[in-house]
Amino acid sequence: MANSKMSGQLEVTSKRATFGMGCFWAGDSLFGALPGVISTCVGYAGGTTESPVYKDMGDHTEVIDIEYNPELVSYSQLLGLFWDNHEYGITSKTKRQYMSLVLYHNEEQKSLVEKSRDLKQQEVGKVIVTEIHKFVKFYPAENYHQKYRLQQHPWLLEETGLTTPEALRTSPLAAKLNGYIAGANSLEQFQAELPHLKLSEKAAQYVTKYFVENQGKGLYC
Repeated sequence: MANSKMSGQLEVTSKRATFGMGCFWAGDSLFGALPGVISTCVGYAGGTTESPVYKDMGDHTEVIDIEYNPELVSYSQLLGLFWDNHEYGITSKTKRQYMSLVLYHNEEQKSLVEKSRDLKQQEVGKVIVTEIHKFVKFYPAENYHQKYRLQQHPWLLEETGLTTPEALRTSPLAAKLNGYIAGANSLEQFQAELPHLKLSEKAAQYVTKYFVENQGKGLYC
């Protein structure tokens, strides 16, 4: 998912981060609304089962795979959201499908994850059960899982042209709208970014309505 992006006159290579933190619908919205995140995709990773599917994912975990611009958001900032936004917490074990998991893509990420885990463990005063492993392979989830919150608004999908499975998996606009429609991020950030989304006036009003309604209600099922 990593690509080369242009930042002024300099070429910027996007990076990836992969986290498991409970139901992946929530992470899709949480990270999608974060400035610096380019795109998000939900799926299965961390296990050995070949070709996992939702009803038979074997030893894999639900994860959110993130493409981000390291000039706008750091991996440490992504980790901050990761540690603070788990469905089932980071100090109690749950079934593998929803467990806390970090899949690092390089040695720098591995070092940052381990250091941040140790600091978080000191902060909470309990043993953190989050598993940390090297990223091997990511299997995108079925189409109905991609940008799940956004897919509950078919009018908005049609209005913005986000009507194909590929668009839902890879479009930066889909990632943003999937987050904002669920009330992710702050009102100040939403208002600052809204003009840059280049929505029609009707679509902007529609997204604003649902952002305000859903903010603070939580992202998990």
